Amino acid sequence: MNQVASAGPFLQVVGIHKRFTGVHALRGVSLSFGRGQIYHLLGENGCGKSTLIKIISGAQPPDEGELIVEGVSHARLGALEALAAGIETVYQDLSLLPNMSVAENVALTGELAAHGGKLARTFDRRALARTAARALEAVGLPGDPAFQATLVEQLPLATRQLVAIARAIASEAKFVIMDEPTTSLTQKEVDNLIAVLANLRAQGVTVLFVSHKLDECYAIGGEVIVLRDGQKVAQGPIGDFTKAQISELMTGRLLSNERYREGGAGHDVVLEARGLARAGQFADVSFTLAAGEILGITGLLDSGRNELARALAGVAPAQAGEILLDGQPVKVASPADATRHRIGYVPEDRLNEGLFLDKPIRDNVITAMIPALRGRFGSIDRARADRLAREIVRDLQIATPDVERPVQSLSGGNQQRVLIGRWLAIEPRVLILHGPTVGVDVGSKDIIYRIMQRLALAGIATIIISDDLPELLQNCDRILLMKKGRIAAEYRADQLQEADLYHALLSEAA
Repeated sequence: MNQVASAGPFLQVVGIHKRFTGVHALRGVSLSFGRGQIYHLLGENGCGKSTLIKIISGAQPPDEGELIVEGVSHARLGALEALAAGIETVYQDLSLLPNMSVAENVALTGELAAHGGKLARTFDRRALARTAARALEAVGLPGDPAFQATLVEQLPLATRQLVAIARAIASEAKFVIMDEPTTSLTQKEVDNLIAVLANLRAQGVTVLFVSHKLDECYAIGGEVIVLRDGQKVAQGPIGDFTKAQISELMTGRLLSNERYREGGAGHDVVLEARGLARAGQFADVSFTLAAGEILGITGLLDSGRNELARALAGVAPAQAGEILLDGQPVKVASPADATRHRIGYVPEDRLNEGLFLDKPIRDNVITAMIPALRGRFGSIDRARADRLAREIVRDLQIATPDVERPVQSLSGGNQQRVLIGRWLAIEPRVLILHGPTVGVDVGSKDIIYRIMQRLALAGIATIIISDDLPELLQNCDRILLMKKGRIAAEYRADQLQEADLYHALLSEAA
C-alpha cells in the first residue's frame, strides 16, 4: 500500500486485468470516479461489468493493475477493506439475510465493519432503530417499529430491493455500487429511487449505477461508461449519447427500436381463462389466447399480474374460475399439472426460482423432460439428453463451448435462454414468460425477442408478463392492463403509444 497525492477523485481503477479459465474478462480497464458524481456502467452481459464490480467491492482480486482509494494505492481490496473505505454494494441478488428483521439487515454493513466481518450476538436496539428509521424513510419505506421488526423473507421482492438500498444509505457509504437496482421496482418506486440518488449526490456520495434500462439512466443523469469485451469503449456525459449510439457501442452493431412482431395470431383459441380468482390477489380474470398469439399482461406490482402468472403456471393456483385448453376444462393445480398440459413457465426470478446454478446446462435443459428420457430401467438416456441439450444451445444461440458447463458460468442473457430452452424441450402449447428480459442486456434482448417471434410463427401461444413497456409494444399482438387484481383495459399493441400506456398504467382508476 503506497501513499499517492490525496487530492482528486475518490476512486481510480488503473490498468485492471482479470482472467478466468479461457476468458480474459477485463483488459486493462482504467477509470476515474469523482466525488459526488453518478456513473452508469453499461454493457452486454459478459462484457466484464460484474467482474469490475467484484474487484472494486473486494469480492475478487485483479490479476494486474491497482485501485487508488482517496489517494491510497491498493494492489487489491478485501471485502472488509472496501467496507471500511466506504464502498458499499447493492448486488443483484441483494445479499440480505431472510431470517433476520428489516432493521437488522439495514445495520449489517456497520456491524460487519465494526466486528471484523462477524455479526455481534446482540445489537444496540435503540441505535439500530434510529439508524434503520432514517435509512428506510430515505428510500420511501416505513420506519415504524412494526415494519422494522418484519422478517425480510416475508417481504415482496421489490420491497427487499429497497431494504438493500437502505442498508447502503445506513452505512453512510462514500461510494455506492447499485447492480440492477430497479429490476423489481414499479415506476413510482423508480421515481423515488431517482430522488434518493439525487440526495446521495448532493451529500458527496459517488454512485456507480449498473442497469440495462437506458430511460432510467437518462432520467438520473451523470456520466456513462460503456464496456465491451472487457474493455472500456466510451465514457462521457450520458446526454452526449443517443440510445442508438449507446446500443451500438455496447453490441458493436446497430439495433432497431421498431416492432419485432411481424406475424399475427391464428384463429384457434388454445387457452381460455374464465373468472379466475385468488383471495386478496386477483378476481374475475377472463381472457382468451390464440395459437401463435403473443399476449402481454402488465400492471403495477400490486395489480395482481405476478400472482396471475403463477396461477396460470400452477405455482399458486387460482381458487375459483377455470382454465380451458382447446375448449376443454383442465386442472392446473401444480407445476406438474402445467407441464403435463404442455404449459411452460419462465419465472421472473431465474436465479432463485428457475435454474440449478451449479448444475450443467444439459441438466437444466432436460429437467422438464426427465420422464420422457428415462429408459426401461428408469435411468436417463444420456446420449439423447446430450443431443437435446446441444440442439437447444444451437437453436437459442447460447454462448458456451459445451453443455457440461455449469449454468452459473453463463451470462444473464444466456442463462435466460437456457430456461426458455427447458420449456421448448416439451414442445409447449402455451409459453408463459414472466419478465423475459429482466437483467438482460440489449444484445441478448434482441436475440430473445427474435426467438419469441419465431416461436409464435411456429404456432406457440405466448404470454408475456412485464412492466417493460417498449418490450410489450414491440412484441405483442394485444396487451391487457391489470389494476387492483382485475383486467382494467385491453389494447391492440400496434395501435398504442408508449406514453398512452404509461399514463394508463399510473392512473388510479380501475
